[in-house]
Amino acid sequence: MAASTQLGSSAEPPPTHGSPANPNPKSNPKPDPDGRNKSRSDKSLSGKARSKIPFLHRLDVRGAPYAFIAPFFVIFAAFSFYPLIYTAWISLHQVELSTFDVMSWRGLDNYTALLADDRFWNALRNTVTIGVISTVPQLLMALGLAHLLNYKMRGSTFFRVAAITPYATSVGAAALVFTMLFQRDFGMINWGLGLIGIDPIDWENSTGASQTAISAIVIWRWTGYNALLYLAAMQAVPLERYEAAAIDGANRWQQFLTVTVPGIKATIVFTIVLSTIGATQLFGEPLIFGQGPNGVTGGTNNQYQTLGLLLYEEGWKNYQMGRAATVAWAMFLLLVIVFVLQRVISRLRNRTH
Repeated sequence: MAASTQLGSSAEPPPTHGSPANPNPKSNPKPDPDGRNKSRSDKSLSGKARSKIPFLHRLDVRGAPYAFIAPFFVIFAAFSFYPLIYTAWISLHQVELSTFDVMSWRGLDNYTALLADDRFWNALRNTVTIGVISTVPQLLMALGLAHLLNYKMRGSTFFRVAAITPYATSVGAAALVFTMLFQRDFGMINWGLGLIGIDPIDWENSTGASQTAISAIVIWRWTGYNALLYLAAMQAVPLERYEAAAIDGANRWQQFLTVTVPGIKATIVFTIVLSTIGATQLFGEPLIFGQGPNGVTGGTNNQYQTLGLLLYEEGWKNYQMGRAATVAWAMFLLLVIVFVLQRVISRLRNRTH
């Protein structure tokens, strides 16, 4: 009896209805009423599909912006960056236009020869002079014109289109017309000066007169363009500032100085930068103003020869492409120096204020 009792107590009870047949509870699968557990094959297939979708999505999200801007960088590299680097390489060699594939290494000799050349310093002086004479009046006139166009008036659209018309005119046509106006014997400018008792001026052979005439062409072409830039910036200035200035008793001139000019300061700096670059690259106006061979040399005495004309003379008149590339890089380095000085001065002013 004792043995049967021990065997009966040690025997496992039969499985009841609804209990698992497997006596090991750890190996029993949990109930899955929602059907979330899938077979391994289904999981592998779904894993592959899920791995493909995020990859394509990441490729679309991350790669699409680069694909959109890629054409710009391709064009920039082909037509701006590569010519810049190749010009720097040519400036270190002696290269003639007739035998462009033949180069002889010179190192920095072209740069030292350029610094010792009086024509370079004369061209640099003329470039700075014409740049100042043309840029300062141009921007002041553009600022005043934009201030007038900012008022509500009849036919404002007509005046805005008329202001941009000189910019749409080609440099060749504008320079040719002004060359005829500034002729010594039959020009309209000397005819008008004769009416008030002033003797005719030799606009081409005089240093100051020739530079003034070339600056007049630049002023006529670019004043309207800068005026529209200033006008767009003025229209972005909040009206509340003018109302507050008027309440404080400021007149129109004081509002212009204390509200308008500080409000478009960034645009003014932008136009100064553009005008500086344009003055350094001035080429078409003096070339056409010279009417022939004198246009390349900037007059009989190089009185209005700019850095652009000096580059053209070295490369396409003297056939020295190495020296022409040196002039081009000298122009580029001068612009870099000017902009670095401008940034340093602006930071020093901000620190003092």
